[in-house]
Amino acid sequence: MTEHHGDDGPGPTEWRTGPEPVGVGPWPGGPDAWPDDPRYDPELLAGGDRRNVVDRYRYWRREAVVADLDARRHPFHVAIENLHHDANIGTIVRTANAFAAAAVHVVGRRRWNRRGAMVTDRYQHVHHHPDVATLLAWARAEDLAVVAVDNGPGAAPLETAVLPRRCVLLFGQEGVGLTPQAVAGAERVLSIAQFGSTRSINAGVAAGIAMHAWIRAHARV
Repeated sequence: MTEHHGDDGPGPTEWRTGPEPVGVGPWPGGPDAWPDDPRYDPELLAGGDRRNVVDRYRYWRREAVVADLDARRHPFHVAIENLHHDANIGTIVRTANAFAAAAVHVVGRRRWNRRGAMVTDRYQHVHHHPDVATLLAWARAEDLAVVAVDNGPGAAPLETAVLPRRCVLLFGQEGVGLTPQAVAGAERVLSIAQFGSTRSINAGVAAGIAMHAWIRAHARV
């Protein structure tokens, strides 16, 4: 596998070829050959590392991975209203990790199904807000523009919009969409163009599309 990111650091894409298992076995050469670096985890060096992480972080302690990500996270956040234990939150967390979002914010119910996150919630900051008003107040205090993404009346097309660099991308509960309070509190409401017969797309998919729109506008690749 190789990583590409200009000349200095991890790439935006890690290429994988062939059917080989994900990860690596024990560090070759045994303990005498282990690197003298506090970022490395002795248990992983001894037993191998099959975690869902890019090669840059093989054998690293979880805390070291999080610290390295924190040094280069992007200045956009993702929030989703969680009214009925939305099963899409795990997918959104996983995608936010892939795009190095600053944080994911769960609004409403605190509990969510972590299975879809594929353990990426260990490396991605996830915060809870009891209601939309609390999220909006936090965003104002942090000088973050709140951009709601919902296919409702009056929404502007995401495809032609210019997303703010510092923002919160806010999504609604699967099925019902954003609450009126969320729409009213957002600075902008954007919609994702659809051309088929369905009224809406999956909330996790919508979040991925919007996050990638931010990446295309602002990230260095």
